[in-house]
Amino acid sequence: MASAHRPAPIHVAEEELAELRERLRRTRWPEPLPAAPWEAGTDLTVLRELCRIWADEYDWRPHEAWLNGLDPIAVEVDGVDLHVFRASSGRTDAIPLLLTHGWPGSIAEFRHVIEPLVDPVAGQPAFDLVMPSIPGFGFGGKPTEPGWGVTRIAEALHTLMVTELGHARYGVAGGDWGAIIGSRLSQLHAGSVIGFHTNLPLLGVHRTPSWAEGADEHERRLLARWDEMDATGRAYAQLQSTRPQSLAMAQTDSPAGLAAWILEKFQAWSDGGLDAFTPDDLLTNLMFYWIPRSVASSAMIYYESRLDPDGRVHPVPEVPTAAAVFPAEINPATRRWVEPNYRLVRYTELPRGGHFAALEQPALYARDVGEFFAGLGR
Repeated sequence: MASAHRPAPIHVAEEELAELRERLRRTRWPEPLPAAPWEAGTDLTVLRELCRIWADEYDWRPHEAWLNGLDPIAVEVDGVDLHVFRASSGRTDAIPLLLTHGWPGSIAEFRHVIEPLVDPVAGQPAFDLVMPSIPGFGFGGKPTEPGWGVTRIAEALHTLMVTELGHARYGVAGGDWGAIIGSRLSQLHAGSVIGFHTNLPLLGVHRTPSWAEGADEHERRLLARWDEMDATGRAYAQLQSTRPQSLAMAQTDSPAGLAAWILEKFQAWSDGGLDAFTPDDLLTNLMFYWIPRSVASSAMIYYESRLDPDGRVHPVPEVPTAAAVFPAEINPATRRWVEPNYRLVRYTELPRGGHFAALEQPALYARDVGEFFAGLGR
């Protein structure tokens, strides 16, 4: 029997918003380091301006209203309240689609793809979207015991879809941790998953010598990018997988400190940097970490997955899989590298976009998702 689903709208007290603005205005700013912009971390000029907008111009209330229009519910699964947002097409032939975000994102990443997925153009399938915050993220429940790595999260989301929401068969899509969780879920519950769409097909996949063997010029350039990311861009993951509590003290106390940590990733991992996003998109995503004080609990997915022996590499040999490759992605891919890990039925190289694909290029992302599921029999 399904558990009772409780309405779970977001209501941020005005006092919390006032405190946020005051903290932003009282930020103790460091001196800029003698390095080129973004080379040594977040550019202070850019950060100060965005924090000024956050304090003086940003209005949370319209975004809160939009989120509450997505029928948010709390569903207890395995002792944790999943905070679930939904968008229905109203069509009887719609495909239930589990759409999962990653770090440092939130379901706010999906704002611009919801409409084209639930109300598509002619010839594309319609979807009934289920968009949960990953346990420990956003305004949802925070695990209070160890063990919430990728495997346990994947099991919880499968229970949400099948047992709690009644979708015996459903699609799965996501990038970043959503891709890792989705691949593990598809591996564990292939009989329930119609298809798996990933825009980060090589996250967690170990490089093999075969990638360099016979590599053409394009692949050699991608391997050089991969080497550069390994050398200069993955320290954040090492820190969050070993000492997340220490860093989170500062991020929970300082909104500017939180913004510096997260915005650096949006700059580094996107096609065009922060210019690919509006200030409202960036700040609404930050609110998912600041208001519910979830920066520490969200980082725990790195810590727990380091301890989960099945937490990162998940070949998906049975479920039809689509790989959407965006050119500025942090783990660049080619079909030759991707294909051994999946039952790959669609591989698409998109002309622009990066790690936050649904937010950067919503039209391209939604079209690729729709075309993939349109080609699958159910």
